[in-house]
Amino acid sequence: MSTEEPKDLLITRDHRRQWRDCLYVYPVISRRSKGLSVGVNLNPDKRCTFACVYCQINRRILRDLDRVDVPKVAEELELCLAAATDGSLWAEPRFSDVPAEMRRINDTAFSGDGEPTCLPQFDQVVRVAADVKAGAGLDQVKLVVITNATQLDRPQVIRALPTLDAANGEIWAKLDAGTESHFQRVNCPHPPVTLDRICENILAVARGREVVIQTLWFRIAGAAPSPEEIAAYCKRLRGILDADGRIRLVQLHTIARPPQDADAARLSDAELDAIAETVRVAVAPTPVAVYYGQDVPPQSQR
Repeated sequence: MSTEEPKDLLITRDHRRQWRDCLYVYPVISRRSKGLSVGVNLNPDKRCTFACVYCQINRRILRDLDRVDVPKVAEELELCLAAATDGSLWAEPRFSDVPAEMRRINDTAFSGDGEPTCLPQFDQVVRVAADVKAGAGLDQVKLVVITNATQLDRPQVIRALPTLDAANGEIWAKLDAGTESHFQRVNCPHPPVTLDRICENILAVARGREVVIQTLWFRIAGAAPSPEEIAAYCKRLRGILDADGRIRLVQLHTIARPPQDADAARLSDAELDAIAETVRVAVAPTPVAVYYGQDVPPQSQR
């Protein structure tokens, strides 16, 4: 069993996307990075190109905020990075119990309530984030784009790639399936997109830089993913690698926060470990990290 995550550390389960009176920026303690991740929510309206079965966001309750104010994003990023640097963040009740070894800024991450790369001004926001980070003397801090890969071929993303590459940037791309049927059932893309297209988009960016693959395995209506599905998934990863795509890390997850769909439930540690062993053989020597879940009931509000 992996010891990569502090499984019972409550602070890593608090991913509220609201901090002070900020509209876009929210700090969280990340179990993946074992430190502070400064989130940038470019989808406060909760719009996304996926409607994943396991998603914890309630998209039936929308926020009345349908545009992104780029200068405001810069202002909030400066505020949050300054609070983490001068120590005032750790005096807040929400963060006062964070262990000393986790009081480090690991990254600024474009994530939140939807697909961040849908924003037509995405490249502008990436430039702003890179400039704020550099201005704070935080060149070593990563600039992470967490994406479902549906928009990686769009102009705003292509324009952003040189900025990301120059600013210690990384793309963390979602790949939750090996077969088209499982992809459609789990990720429910809209407008329609195929799994082949997702893999093509990932490969296109991975040929120019290392990417991280994020995958969430879980039970649907009590059924775990089949061996055939896992084998097809491994084939997808191997196909990216064999076509000169560069994968720095494969992250395997299961459900760790309350999903909206009652049919979605976590895998046991043993089940996730078994999948990880199969994936490790398929993608060797690419490393595979495992992040375990917890039993959580569905939520009706978020």
